Amino acid sequence: MIYFERGSEHTILTKNDLKEGLFTALDKLGQRNRVLAVPPDFTRFHSHAGALTSLVYEYYKDRLTDVLPALGTHSPMTAEQIDTMFPGVPHEVFRVHDWRNDVITVGSVPGKFVAEVTDNALSYDWPAQLNKLVYQGGHDLILSIGQVVPHEVIGMANYNKNLFVGTGGSEGINKSHFVGAVYGMERLMGKADNPVRSLLNYASEHFISHLPLVYVHTVVGRSEKGDLVVRGLFIGDDVEVFTRAADLSLKVNFTALDKPLKKVVVYLDPTEFKSTWLGNKSIYRTRMAIADDGALIVLAPGVKEFGEDAEIDRLIRKYGYFGTPETLRKLKENKELENNLSAAAHLIHGSSEGRFSITYCPGHLTRQEVESVNFRYADPNEMMKKYNPGVLKDGLNKTSEGEEIYYISNPAIGLWACKDRL
Repeated sequence: MIYFERGSEHTILTKNDLKEGLFTALDKLGQRNRVLAVPPDFTRFHSHAGALTSLVYEYYKDRLTDVLPALGTHSPMTAEQIDTMFPGVPHEVFRVHDWRNDVITVGSVPGKFVAEVTDNALSYDWPAQLNKLVYQGGHDLILSIGQVVPHEVIGMANYNKNLFVGTGGSEGINKSHFVGAVYGMERLMGKADNPVRSLLNYASEHFISHLPLVYVHTVVGRSEKGDLVVRGLFIGDDVEVFTRAADLSLKVNFTALDKPLKKVVVYLDPTEFKSTWLGNKSIYRTRMAIADDGALIVLAPGVKEFGEDAEIDRLIRKYGYFGTPETLRKLKENKELENNLSAAAHLIHGSSEGRFSITYCPGHLTRQEVESVNFRYADPNEMMKKYNPGVLKDGLNKTSEGEEIYYISNPAIGLWACKDRL
C-alpha cells in the first residue's frame, strides 16, 4: 500500500513538505509504541534520510526506541556525524550494525532460483541475513528510510537492499555483490528489475512478510542552479513504493549522452568519500559514458584507505583492480578471496577492464599505494588547481588551457551513459 507519494522531474520538496508528507503517512499507520528506524549512514548524507529520521523522532519521541544506520560493511558513524546528519535525535537510541557478528539468517534463496535469474552464471544458495534487532527486536513499526538512485550492485538503490545489505551479514553481502559483478554492472545499473533485486524480493516475500515494515524513499536531483533538491517522497509497505520512486529516479538521476566522453573529472567530497570502496562510484557511474582509450580523473582529497573494513582494505591492497579475468583467476587460487566475495566483486567493479585510464588524486594515499592497486596517480594539489571544483560546473567545461572535460561534482547522485551503450 502507498501511504504517501509526491514527486516529479520538476518538483522541489522543502523540509516542511517532507514533514507534511511523512506525518500524513505516519498518521495513517495509527498508534505505534516501539519504533525502529533504519536510515543510511553518513556516506548517504545527501539522501535527506537524516532529516526524515529527525522528523520521525519529532513524531514519536521516546517511542522511537532504536535507530540502526544501515552500515553494510562501512565504518560506524562518529558522534559528530550523528549530530550533523540526525540533528535532535538522542545518541542513546543509535545502534551500530556489525555485519560479521550481529546478524541472523532468516531463510535461504535456493540455488535453482539463483541460477534461473543469473542465466546459470551462479547456482549457490543465497542466505537472507538481517541484523538481529530488525528481526527479533519486537518493534511494531520498522521504518526503512533512504534514497532511490542508480546503483552499481543492485541496479537501483534502496527498498529491501537497505535491510538485506545495509543490515546484512558477511555471507549475504558477499554473495549478493558477486551476483551483480558476475552478471555485469552495465547490464543492471539503472534497472529496478535485475538478478540481485530478484534475490532480495524473493527473501522479502518468503521470509520477512510478517515484519511491520514501511519504506520511506526520497529521490534527489539537481535544480537548474545546480543545487541538490528533493524531487520526490514515496512512502509505502510493498514493492510498488520502490517501483514508483525508481521510475522518477531514472528521469531525475540519469544523464544520456550523445557521444562518449574523452576525459571525465570527478570530485569526491572529503566529508563523504574517505575510501576507494566508496570513491569508486566515480568509476561505476561513468564507465558507460567514457570513450575507449578515454580518461577518468578522480579528485579525492579525503581518500585515505581502500576498504572501510580492515580485512577488505587488506585484500584490495593485495590483489588490486586488475579486471574480471584476472580477479576470477585469483579467486580460484586464493581461499581468502573466495571467502570475501564482496571484495572480489569490488575489484571487478573498480577496474575499467583496460578500456580507459583511471587516475586517482588522493589526499592521504601515496603514489606507491595507488599504483600498487593498478590505478594511475597524480598529485592532488596540482590536479585540484588544474581542475578547480570551485570553478567547474557540472557537465561540459573548457579549462583555461583550452582542454575540454566533463565534470561531475558528486558521482553518488547519478548515472551517466552514452546512448549507444544502453
